[in-house]
Amino acid sequence: MRRTSFLALLVALIVGFASAPAQAATWSSSDRWGTWNNGGYILYNNIWGSGYGPQTIWANSYSNWGVWANHPNTGGIKSYPNATREVNRRLSSLGTARSSFNVTVPSGGAYTSAYDIWADGHTYEIMLWMNKYGPVGPLGSFQANVSVGGHTWAVYRGSNGSNQVFSFIRSSNTNSGTVDIRAVMNWIRGRGWFGDVTLSTVQFGYEITSSSGGMNFNTNSFSVTYS
Repeated sequence: MRRTSFLALLVALIVGFASAPAQAATWSSSDRWGTWNNGGYILYNNIWGSGYGPQTIWANSYSNWGVWANHPNTGGIKSYPNATREVNRRLSSLGTARSSFNVTVPSGGAYTSAYDIWADGHTYEIMLWMNKYGPVGPLGSFQANVSVGGHTWAVYRGSNGSNQVFSFIRSSNTNSGTVDIRAVMNWIRGRGWFGDVTLSTVQFGYEITSSSGGMNFNTNSFSVTYS
Protein backbone atom coordinates (compact mmCIF):
# COMPACT_ATOMS: atom_id res chain seq x y z
CA MET A 1 0.00 0.00 0.00
CA ARG A 2 1.31 3.45 -0.85
CA ARG A 3 2.19 5.70 2.10
CA THR A 4 -0.38 8.34 1.09
CA SER A 5 -3.14 5.72 0.95
CA PHE A 6 -2.09 4.34 4.32
CA LEU A 7 -2.16 7.80 5.91
CA ALA A 8 -5.59 8.50 4.44
CA LEU A 9 -6.89 5.23 5.85
CA LEU A 10 -5.37 5.98 9.25
CA VAL A 11 -7.00 9.43 9.37
CA ALA A 12 -10.38 7.93 8.40
CA LEU A 13 -10.11 5.34 11.15
CA ILE A 14 -9.21 7.95 13.77
CA VAL A 15 -12.15 10.14 12.76
CA GLY A 16 -14.44 7.14 12.82
CA PHE A 17 -13.36 6.11 16.30
CA ALA A 18 -13.65 9.68 17.61
CA SER A 19 -17.22 10.02 16.43
CA ALA A 20 -18.37 6.60 17.60
CA PRO A 21 -20.50 6.02 20.70
CA ALA A 22 -18.55 5.62 23.93
CA GLN A 23 -19.22 1.89 23.94
CA ALA A 24 -20.84 -0.86 21.90
CA ALA A 25 -24.47 -0.04 22.59
CA THR A 26 -27.86 -1.67 22.14
CA TRP A 27 -29.03 1.33 20.09
CA SER A 28 -27.40 4.37 18.57
CA SER A 29 -28.36 7.11 16.11
CA SER A 30 -26.70 10.06 14.42
CA ASP A 31 -30.01 11.22 12.99
CA ARG A 32 -30.99 14.73 14.03
CA TRP A 33 -34.32 13.51 15.44
CA GLY A 34 -33.34 9.93 16.32
CA THR A 35 -35.60 8.32 18.97
CA TRP A 36 -35.74 5.05 20.86
CA ASN A 37 -38.41 3.66 23.21
CA ASN A 38 -37.27 1.59 26.18
CA GLY A 39 -38.80 0.71 29.55
CA GLY A 40 -41.50 3.39 29.40
CA TYR A 41 -39.03 6.15 28.46
CA ILE A 42 -38.16 7.75 25.12
CA LEU A 43 -34.62 8.75 24.22
CA TYR A 44 -34.16 11.66 21.81
CA ASN A 45 -31.05 12.83 19.95
CA ASN A 46 -32.88 16.17 19.53
CA ILE A 47 -30.48 18.41 17.60
CA TRP A 48 -32.94 21.29 17.51
CA GLY A 49 -30.76 24.40 17.24
CA SER A 50 -28.95 26.00 14.31
CA GLY A 51 -25.27 25.92 13.39
CA TYR A 52 -24.84 22.45 14.86
CA GLY A 53 -22.18 19.83 14.21
CA PRO A 54 -22.32 16.01 14.28
CA GLN A 55 -23.85 14.24 17.27
CA THR A 56 -24.41 10.56 18.05
CA ILE A 57 -26.61 9.23 20.83
CA TRP A 58 -26.19 5.67 22.16
CA ALA A 59 -28.09 3.66 24.75
CA ASN A 60 -28.12 0.31 26.48
CA SER A 61 -31.30 1.27 28.31
CA TYR A 62 -33.27 4.37 29.33
CA SER A 63 -31.02 4.49 32.40
CA ASN A 64 -27.65 3.99 30.72
CA TRP A 65 -27.02 6.14 27.69
CA GLY A 66 -24.82 8.90 26.38
CA VAL A 67 -23.94 11.30 23.61
CA TRP A 68 -20.85 12.17 21.61
CA ALA A 69 -21.18 15.70 20.23
CA ASN A 70 -18.92 17.97 18.21
CA HIS A 71 -20.72 21.31 18.08
CA PRO A 72 -18.76 24.41 17.08
CA ASN A 73 -17.62 27.05 19.55
CA THR A 74 -20.42 29.47 18.70
CA GLY A 75 -23.34 30.89 20.66
CA GLY A 76 -26.82 29.42 20.84
CA ILE A 77 -28.02 26.03 22.05
CA LYS A 78 -27.43 23.31 19.46
CA SER A 79 -29.14 20.31 21.01
CA TYR A 80 -30.85 18.78 24.02
CA PRO A 81 -30.35 15.00 23.87
CA ASN A 82 -32.49 13.54 26.63
CA ALA A 83 -34.47 10.71 28.17
CA THR A 84 -38.17 11.49 28.66
CA ARG A 85 -40.80 9.93 30.88
CA GLU A 86 -44.49 10.79 30.58
CA VAL A 87 -46.36 11.28 33.87
CA ASN A 88 -49.63 13.10 33.05
CA ARG A 89 -50.79 13.46 36.65
CA ARG A 90 -52.31 16.51 38.30
CA LEU A 91 -50.10 18.01 40.98
CA SER A 92 -52.73 17.66 43.71
CA SER A 93 -53.03 13.93 42.98
CA LEU A 94 -49.31 13.22 43.18
CA GLY A 95 -48.13 11.55 46.35
CA THR A 96 -44.52 11.56 45.15
CA ALA A 97 -42.58 12.58 42.04
CA ARG A 98 -38.83 12.08 42.27
CA SER A 99 -35.88 11.52 39.96
CA SER A 100 -32.30 10.35 40.42
CA PHE A 101 -29.34 10.72 38.08
CA ASN A 102 -25.62 10.01 37.81
CA VAL A 103 -23.53 11.41 34.96
CA THR A 104 -19.98 11.78 33.70
CA VAL A 105 -19.47 15.01 31.76
CA PRO A 106 -16.57 16.90 30.15
CA SER A 107 -14.72 19.74 31.85
CA GLY A 108 -14.79 21.90 28.72
CA GLY A 109 -17.28 23.24 26.24
CA ALA A 110 -20.48 25.10 27.06
CA TYR A 111 -23.47 23.10 28.31
CA THR A 112 -25.76 22.22 31.17
CA SER A 113 -26.86 18.88 32.60
CA ALA A 114 -30.50 19.71 33.13
CA TYR A 115 -34.00 18.52 33.79
CA ASP A 116 -36.66 19.95 31.50
CA ILE A 117 -40.02 19.42 33.21
CA TRP A 118 -43.24 20.28 31.39
CA ALA A 119 -46.60 21.11 32.97
CA ASP A 120 -50.02 21.48 31.32
CA GLY A 121 -48.58 20.21 28.06
CA HIS A 122 -46.07 22.87 27.03
CA THR A 123 -47.62 25.77 28.93
CA TYR A 124 -45.04 25.78 31.72
CA GLU A 125 -41.39 24.74 31.55
CA ILE A 126 -39.34 24.03 34.68
CA MET A 127 -35.62 23.70 34.15
CA LEU A 128 -33.37 22.30 36.87
CA TRP A 129 -29.70 22.92 36.09
CA MET A 130 -27.64 20.33 37.96
CA ASN A 131 -24.35 21.53 36.52
CA LYS A 132 -23.17 24.09 33.97
CA TYR A 133 -19.96 24.87 32.15
CA GLY A 134 -18.91 27.72 29.91
CA PRO A 135 -20.82 30.86 28.87
CA VAL A 136 -24.39 29.71 29.48
CA GLY A 137 -27.14 31.42 31.45
CA PRO A 138 -30.86 31.10 32.26
CA LEU A 139 -33.78 32.88 30.65
CA GLY A 140 -35.57 35.67 32.50
CA SER A 141 -34.84 37.59 35.67
CA PHE A 142 -33.65 36.51 39.11
CA GLN A 143 -36.44 35.88 41.63
CA ALA A 144 -35.05 34.23 44.76
CA ASN A 145 -32.56 31.88 46.37
CA VAL A 146 -34.31 28.83 47.77
CA SER A 147 -33.63 25.39 49.21
CA VAL A 148 -36.29 23.00 47.93
CA GLY A 149 -36.46 19.52 46.46
CA GLY A 150 -33.21 18.48 48.12
CA HIS A 151 -31.02 21.23 46.63
CA THR A 152 -30.28 24.95 46.90
CA TRP A 153 -31.04 27.07 43.83
CA ALA A 154 -31.04 30.52 42.31
CA VAL A 155 -34.46 30.85 40.67
CA TYR A 156 -35.15 32.77 37.45
CA ARG A 157 -38.48 33.43 35.76
CA GLY A 158 -39.14 34.45 32.15
CA SER A 159 -40.84 33.62 28.87
CA ASN A 160 -39.49 32.36 25.56
CA GLY A 161 -42.52 33.71 23.70
CA SER A 162 -44.28 30.34 23.70
CA ASN A 163 -44.38 29.37 27.37
CA GLN A 164 -43.44 30.45 30.87
CA VAL A 165 -40.00 29.25 31.95
CA PHE A 166 -38.86 28.72 35.55
CA SER A 167 -35.12 28.02 35.82
CA PHE A 168 -33.58 26.60 38.98
CA ILE A 169 -29.79 26.94 38.86
CA ARG A 170 -28.07 24.76 41.46
CA SER A 171 -25.73 26.70 43.77
CA SER A 172 -22.86 24.33 42.88
CA ASN A 173 -22.32 21.69 40.23
CA THR A 174 -23.13 18.07 40.95
CA ASN A 175 -22.92 14.98 38.78
CA SER A 176 -25.31 12.86 40.85
CA GLY A 177 -28.29 13.24 43.14
CA THR A 178 -32.02 12.92 43.69
CA VAL A 179 -34.58 15.66 43.09
CA ASP A 180 -38.03 15.93 44.68
CA ILE A 181 -39.91 17.24 41.64
CA ARG A 182 -43.24 17.46 43.46
CA ALA A 183 -41.69 19.73 46.12
CA VAL A 184 -40.26 22.04 43.44
CA MET A 185 -43.62 22.28 41.68
CA ASN A 186 -45.47 22.95 44.93
CA TRP A 187 -43.00 25.75 45.69
CA ILE A 188 -43.80 27.35 42.32
CA ARG A 189 -47.51 26.91 42.99
CA GLY A 190 -47.08 28.51 46.40
CA ARG A 191 -45.64 31.60 44.70
CA GLY A 192 -48.81 31.87 42.62
CA TRP A 193 -46.94 31.35 39.34
CA PHE A 194 -49.24 28.50 38.36
CA GLY A 195 -52.13 26.55 39.88
CA ASP A 196 -52.97 22.87 40.20
CA VAL A 197 -51.24 21.98 36.95
CA THR A 198 -50.68 18.59 35.36
CA LEU A 199 -47.13 17.24 35.45
CA SER A 200 -46.90 16.18 31.81
CA THR A 201 -43.34 14.95 31.22
CA VAL A 202 -39.96 14.79 32.94
CA GLN A 203 -36.88 15.02 30.73
CA PHE A 204 -33.23 14.79 31.68
CA GLY A 205 -30.28 15.41 29.39
CA TYR A 206 -27.61 17.77 28.13
CA GLU A 207 -28.33 21.23 26.75
CA ILE A 208 -25.25 21.66 24.58
CA THR A 209 -24.10 25.03 23.21
CA SER A 210 -20.58 23.99 22.18
CA SER A 211 -18.41 20.88 22.36
CA SER A 212 -15.72 21.62 19.80
CA GLY A 213 -13.42 18.74 18.94
CA GLY A 214 -15.92 16.15 20.15
CA MET A 215 -16.96 15.48 23.76
CA ASN A 216 -18.68 12.63 25.57
CA PHE A 217 -21.66 13.04 27.89
CA ASN A 218 -22.49 9.82 29.74
CA THR A 219 -25.60 9.03 31.75
CA ASN A 220 -24.56 6.26 34.12
CA SER A 221 -28.02 5.96 35.68
CA PHE A 222 -31.33 7.82 35.53
CA SER A 223 -34.88 7.16 36.71
CA VAL A 224 -38.20 8.90 37.38
CA THR A 225 -40.67 7.55 39.94
CA TYR A 226 -44.11 8.85 40.94
CA SER A 227 -47.21 7.73 42.76
